Amino acid sequence: MVSGPPAIELRAVARHFGERTALRDVSVTVAAGATLAVLGRNGAGKTTLLRILASLLRPHAGAVELLGEPVPARAHLIRGQLGLLGHEPLLYRDLSGRENLEYHARLHRVALERVDEVLEAVQMERRASDPVRLLSRGMTQRLAVARAVLHRPRLLLLDEPRANLDPGASDLIEPLIGRASGCTRVLTSHDPRSALAEADVVLALKDGRPAFVGDPAEFGEERLGALYA
Repeated sequence: MVSGPPAIELRAVARHFGERTALRDVSVTVAAGATLAVLGRNGAGKTTLLRILASLLRPHAGAVELLGEPVPARAHLIRGQLGLLGHEPLLYRDLSGRENLEYHARLHRVALERVDEVLEAVQMERRASDPVRLLSRGMTQRLAVARAVLHRPRLLLLDEPRANLDPGASDLIEPLIGRASGCTRVLTSHDPRSALAEADVVLALKDGRPAFVGDPAEFGEERLGALYA
């Protein structure tokens, strides 16, 4: 972690979908270079929170600051510094992996040489010319990781990033999206214990509301069991 202003500052953030409250009174601060683990059962609000951080959803109340800028008001200034890895790979299925990455490279004004770098990093060079629709889910996830880090983002938003990956592939992407990346990270995982092991800060959500915010060392097995009961 580095000193200076926080990379993420949420103050009393709320989001509704009709009469349903997806998030309410969510506040958390994350230092630059730190990892925030967002825990909770399905439907707790984890993905909604990541979509707000990615400026894909607007909060209905509260304040969001990312990398020193208010979101969504000035999201255009920091979108190029965000890397999103969500449930959808955000790849065009009829294009090859290389074509997808070259398209994103042009969007971010990244040199095309970087495409070769990330393809090699996820060991997809030999299948880079195949249409995405012909690839396995694990291969597609590896390409999605390559897309998310292609432009060297400062902030990674990772929603179940190791989904569909075997242990070998999980190890392969670790330098790109793990602690070694040096990025500030927001992480959700179907394996809360692994997320806790990676975290500097924990935000536990229950029915859209914070059940715990703080040091993972203080979270404990009792709180973990109650969260997923």
